Amino acid sequence: MLRIGINGIGRIGRSILRINQEKKSFKIVAINDTNPDIKNIVYLINYDSLYGQLEKKFEHSKDFIIGPDEQIKYFNKSNIDEVDWKSLDVDIVIDSSGIRSNLLKAKKTIELNNLKNIIITHSPDEVDFTMVLGANEDKLNLAQHKVISSSICDATAIGPILRTIQNHLGIDSGQLTTMHPWLSYQNLMDGPASSWNVPGEIYHHYALGRSSVGNMIPKPTSALDATSRVVDKVDRENFGSYSMRVPTNIVGSADVTILLKSETTKEEILRAFQEEEKFQKWDIIKNNLEPLISCDFKKSSYSVIVDHRFTSLIKGKMLKLLLWYDNEWGYSSRVVDQVSYISEILKEKKPLNQSKIFPNIDGKENVVRPS
Repeated sequence: MLRIGINGIGRIGRSILRINQEKKSFKIVAINDTNPDIKNIVYLINYDSLYGQLEKKFEHSKDFIIGPDEQIKYFNKSNIDEVDWKSLDVDIVIDSSGIRSNLLKAKKTIELNNLKNIIITHSPDEVDFTMVLGANEDKLNLAQHKVISSSICDATAIGPILRTIQNHLGIDSGQLTTMHPWLSYQNLMDGPASSWNVPGEIYHHYALGRSSVGNMIPKPTSALDATSRVVDKVDRENFGSYSMRVPTNIVGSADVTILLKSETTKEEILRAFQEEEKFQKWDIIKNNLEPLISCDFKKSSYSVIVDHRFTSLIKGKMLKLLLWYDNEWGYSSRVVDQVSYISEILKEKKPLNQSKIFPNIDGKENVVRPS
């Protein structure tokens, strides 16, 4: 079982910790955070306003966080490379701090501590590979890819959807609008918009500094750029996008309009997504026809739920989809699965390009995903 360190125990770091408590996918042996109050860290792990309190609670003793089945060394260092991960035989560090300086020190940290990988929980340029399960995991090469981005919640949801459509029918062009809940760096009252990844820097998009509580705030989005890293032939040349930051606390949504290259029917679209759900290895795509609202998808482990009540097709080529995803729990579930996937490769040393084949909607066989 791989030994894991978490750098940054905020919303994503705590979700990863909780999910692994259920899945037991790996052993968390170290946590580093800039918060010096270990008692506060344990309190935030045990009690969560969105996901409720843990039945089996964590405790602390000096510089250890003690769980029902583990003892986790706690570090209070400012930077990822200051932590002695090597002393605890850490295999992989999940950097969920969101701080750019930690990203830039990732390769140095790998060398200092003889790590196998560092996983970055956002989608920067300075990584060896960006991976979204259900979209491009078959391209992972551990011999070359040491610093791996697990992308962002939006691309984790949208990537598998666009990959499915691209494989089955081809994409000519499209438009993407994401509806994203507020994030911790936003303001309760109007003020400057502070950068989330470069502390102290003021974000140039002034509107994002307005009150998050009573406003819908349109803003540029990195969702398309992140998705273009994992789905071929989807980029800003053929796709438009923007985001609406909405005054809710959890569960994102996306409105996607796609001009298809091949003409099809709504029934064939539904069948393609049903086949994806049936054959997938992880909880990637779930199909929904029930009259649900955003809160009904809270704590969903799926990367994306396709709400087929609103799936529509105009003139056989213009496809409209409504997507839902828990932007914390669903995303963090895939980070846990990514670590398990890496562990599987390391353990079995199996080729990365073995793929399952199942019929395309036109009856032809189509290679769509790794086994």
